[in-house]
Order: sequence, then structure tokens, then C-alpha cells
Amino acid sequence: MTRDDVAQAVRNPLAFIAERWTPSRRTVQQAAFISLAMTVLIVVTGGAVRLTGSGLGCPTWPKCTEDSLTATSEMGFHGVIEFGNRMLTYVLCAAVGWAIIAARSQKPMRRSVTRLGWIQFWLVMGNAVLGGIVVLVGLNPWTVAAHFLLSSALIAVAVTMWQRTREGDAEPRPLVGKAVAQLVWFLVAASVLLIAVGTVVTGSGPHAGDSSEVPRMGFDWETVSKLHAVLAWIVVTLTFALWFVLKAVDAPRGPLSRTRDLFLILLAQGAIGYVQYFTDLPEVLVGLHMFGSCLVWIGVVRVLLALRERPVGTAGLPAQADDSQLSSV
Repeated sequence: MTRDDVAQAVRNPLAFIAERWTPSRRTVQQAAFISLAMTVLIVVTGGAVRLTGSGLGCPTWPKCTEDSLTATSEMGFHGVIEFGNRMLTYVLCAAVGWAIIAARSQKPMRRSVTRLGWIQFWLVMGNAVLGGIVVLVGLNPWTVAAHFLLSSALIAVAVTMWQRTREGDAEPRPLVGKAVAQLVWFLVAASVLLIAVGTVVTGSGPHAGDSSEVPRMGFDWETVSKLHAVLAWIVVTLTFALWFVLKAVDAPRGPLSRTRDLFLILLAQGAIGYVQYFTDLPEVLVGLHMFGSCLVWIGVVRVLLALRERPVGTAGLPAQADDSQLSSV
């Protein structure tokens, strides 16, 4: 490597890599999917931190204690759990970075896909800072709720990037009519409200995230749980109505299959929710419910993205991958 090469690598490492490497379309798809999977994993492990009462296992931030960057043996199990979740943030950053590098190195460069990767990166950075604030304010439930909602935004961007790696760059072409699209947007709005109220249920419930006294939101847990259940049924009803309408108008297979998948996820999530409610919120079921919440949100975003396709552009990129391609990614 010459001195000029070194200088170029320092000034613009992404451009330096892109000039020397062209990933396959499958590689870019896999990088985007790994980024999405890591996002879900860190949400679930964050839930494990709360459910094991390890939220203040590292009582300060950015160091674990005032005197140590890492967890110490004296901190025991809770310190290991909390510090381990913090370390996963670096793994997530690496996954997002890999997705950005892969997208940037495609030929021709796809600026829209690369931009989605950078949005993920800054959301991760913002959520890391917010996570630190959560610790510094002693697990205030409002900051915990904001932490989860920002993670949901990160998931939405990651799903969008994953989908865009499997499409072309031509102008999107709608696959359904305006009335169907409006129904989907109602579904999206109801799902956002469902997730938001779910954070209130969490902030009002018994799993405060630490063995010490942690303030709760102050709402009646039974009442907000019932409101959450009503919103869940609204989302299920809208999903079933959407599936029925799509069948009636003979919609393409993409929107139909994704709506069906969302409906099945919602049924499983609802079953878990009712069981945990009537069994006094066992930690394992609450954790599964958090994982299910991620899957529901992913399903909703995928339904929204299925309403259009991007035809093959001049670069010869695919308009949309079929289910066989999806299963192989």
C-alpha cells in the first residue's frame, strides 16, 4: 500500500473500501438482515436486564462503577447481566457498520440504502446515550419507555433497509388502491399506539428493573393492561379486515402473505399476553412478550412496505425478492 493509499484510507475509509471491493447483492442483503437481527436481540436482552432486576447492576454510566469501566466480581450476577447488555451495543454498532460498508460498496452506489444504514447508526448512538440517562436517573419509567420506543424506531429503519436491499431504485409502483393503503396506515397508527401503551403497562407494572425501590408511572396497572388489550384487538381486527379486503380485490401475493404472517404473529402474541396476565407476569413470558412485540412491529412495517414495488431500474436491480429469496437470506 502506497502513502497515497494510506492517506486516502484515513480521509475516507468507506470510499477506499468501495474502490477495492464489490459485494454481491446477497452479501448486502445478509448484512442488512444481521443488523436487524442484532437490533431485536439487544431489545430482548435489554428486557432480560429489567426482568432479572439488573437494571442498576452497573450503577453509573459510561463506566460500570465510579472506579471501574467493567463489572467487578463484587457486583455479582446483576453486574454481569447489565454490563453484558452494554457490550452488545458494540456488537450492534459493528453489525450496522458492516451493513453501511456493504451498501456503500455496491456498484453503482445506492445512496438511499446507505443513508438508511447511517440513520440506524445515529439511532443506536442516541439510544446508547438514552440508556445511560436511564441508569443515571435510577430507571425512571418514562426514560425506560422512551428507550424502548427509540428501539422500535430503530427496528423500523432496519426493516426498511433490509427490504430496500431486495429492491431496485426505480420509482415505487403501488400494488393496491388508495383505500387499501389508507387502511394500512390506520393499522400502522394503531400499532404505534399499541406499542406506546405497552410501555405504560411496563412502567406501571411490578417488574421495575431493579431489586431496590424504583418509582413507577402511577397509573393503575389493571386499567392500562385492559386498554392495551383493547388496542391489541383493534390491531388484530384491522389486520383481518385488511386480509379480507386484499383477498376481495385479488391483490398480489406479497401484500397478502405479509398480512397473513402478521395475523399469525398477532394471535401468538395475544395468547402470550393473556397467559402472562392471568399467571401474574412470570418473567419468562414477559420476555417472550417483548420478543413478540418486536415481531409484531416488524410484521406491521413489512405489510406497509409490501404495498408497493420498485421495478427493475437501469442498474438491473431486482424489483422485489420473492418468498424463496426471503427465506434464503
